[in-house]
Amino acid sequence: MALEIVLITGMSGSGKSVALHALEDAGYYCVDNLPPELLPAFVALEHRHHGNRVAIAVDVRSATSLHQVPQALQRMRSQGVAVQSVFLDATVDTLIRRFSETRRRHPLSHDDLQQGRRALVQIIELERELLAELREQSHVIDTSTIRASQLQSYVKKLMTASTGQLTLVFQSFAFKRGIPMDADYVFDVRMLPNPHYEPALRDQTGLDEPVQHFLKQQPDVMLMQQHIEQFLGHWLEMLDRNHRSYVTVAIGCTGGQHRSVFLVERLAEAFGGRWTALRRHRELDGR
Repeated sequence: MALEIVLITGMSGSGKSVALHALEDAGYYCVDNLPPELLPAFVALEHRHHGNRVAIAVDVRSATSLHQVPQALQRMRSQGVAVQSVFLDATVDTLIRRFSETRRRHPLSHDDLQQGRRALVQIIELERELLAELREQSHVIDTSTIRASQLQSYVKKLMTASTGQLTLVFQSFAFKRGIPMDADYVFDVRMLPNPHYEPALRDQTGLDEPVQHFLKQQPDVMLMQQHIEQFLGHWLEMLDRNHRSYVTVAIGCTGGQHRSVFLVERLAEAFGGRWTALRRHRELDGR
């Protein structure tokens, strides 16, 4: 069996420990805060002693040697190692709130005094710059508005996707709770007929047959689906040829319950025969 490596990285306070615990539950041998200089030797050692599935968390605490990680991952891929890189992100306001709630000090802080908001914002922006190259080469998960249980579920599902081919993530969301930071493409479907205003459908979702039946009868909904399929069908081929590993397509409506959920299900079904297609419903998965 080929060696599988999952690299977990991302912003401090974004949920890396939660993701690592999810992988541990899934049977991966996990280690946190591994110095990048030790990555090749550690992977070889763990392959001999702990099997074929290893998860490693690397973050800004290794700032002076982070630049070595992309090259190390590329070398492992060239040697036949299946490598998946996951980057966890969150908005500045979310990260500040989490540091405040936990009373943790940011790892880039140089003193023991409590950081003011302005100083913490500057530190977070510096961290984002230091991690920019890793983020660019990873599948990004925005943890700003999701619960720990949702993140664990997303990470486990991502690990079931086939490595070496394009993986699509179709995600529904509510505009009123913010646009997902991890989206490569965002489609706004708020102009479409809304089942929320149908009393019999209001408390149901786009996963329920009555809502699906209602939306299928709306010409504009079917036209929107057709246009999105045409757009993605053209550009995904080019992304695949350029060896892109992950693409996240976010579909947003007002409440993230009906229209966006319905279209995510339809699009995942339409593209699932060609590529690995995962579904996420941000406003429903946390129920």
